[in-house]
Amino acid sequence: MNALAAETPLGRNGLRVGAMAYGVAALGNLLRPVPQQEWVGAVPAAWECGVRYFDVAPHYGLGLAECRLGLGLRGRPRDEFLISTKVGRLLRPVPNSAGARDDEGFDVPADFVRVRDYSRDGIRQSLESSLERLGLDRVDIAFVHDPDDFYVEALDHAFPALEELRAEGMITSYGAGMNQSAMLTRFVERTDLDVVMLAGRYTLLEQGALDDLLPACLEHNVSIVAAGVFNSGVLAMDVPQRTATYNYEPVPHDVFKSASRLAAVCDRYGTPLPAVAAQFPLGHPAIRTVCLGAYSSVHVRRNAALFEIDIPEELWSELRAQGLLRADVPTPGQENAHK
Repeated sequence: MNALAAETPLGRNGLRVGAMAYGVAALGNLLRPVPQQEWVGAVPAAWECGVRYFDVAPHYGLGLAECRLGLGLRGRPRDEFLISTKVGRLLRPVPNSAGARDDEGFDVPADFVRVRDYSRDGIRQSLESSLERLGLDRVDIAFVHDPDDFYVEALDHAFPALEELRAEGMITSYGAGMNQSAMLTRFVERTDLDVVMLAGRYTLLEQGALDDLLPACLEHNVSIVAAGVFNSGVLAMDVPQRTATYNYEPVPHDVFKSASRLAAVCDRYGTPLPAVAAQFPLGHPAIRTVCLGAYSSVHVRRNAALFEIDIPEELWSELRAQGLLRADVPTPGQENAHK
């Protein structure tokens, strides 16, 4: 059976996912321009590989990624795919931007400015604008996006607004997407969300979420979408490169040393490091899918192939024995891994 087929429940409201989700931030010209001949085949390739869950946000290319995703899915049966987008950043038009370029990592004209808004009206407006760019009348999941400095606003306003939108049928599930586990844990404990996106904090290089978010999600029946599993690049190649990044910064010496030791173990078992990094989070029963980004059809297919590689239990055992994984970390294939 295709490992990417939608087999696993996501959240508590009937959504189902496969092992891989496609995060389309790159389609918003992440770090560089992405020409049409490159991006236009990415979503169709994901579909051909069996991927049916696509994640996007207004932040990605000032709406460009949402527009391109909508084009890529046009004509596909709406009940056969899931989309998550994000709320918390409104896009306000900038008159007379005079050729200025975006300064938040996307190679696009600065025709809009991002305005943080976690209010009830802001959440509703954000979702309505996303639906217009996507060409849809609903999305499946809305994530509160990076509310690190807006905890109270998110708790008091954004989540109640999403509860209203869920009741109205504009979304099926809601949650939050962050690069930290501590605040996500508090949201899991204090709201009725049923899915969260955790970026970069549960990987081969760090498993701190085992101490807070992961047990909280099991207790409250909340599903996790794991993102950032390559820690922004250092785990994305068979042999880690000094020029790669870790959390979007130069790789610290100790982290590079750990990544190199991980790669050496993988090499002894004839298993690519990126495949081990991609499949690792799925060993925990709270984690239901892994979200990987891609610029092109070639990149999408390469990512999808990572989930078809068999990883021997002996490899996981050696990683534990060498102290590269915590002794208590669950790994794919164990009895406590979800089916």
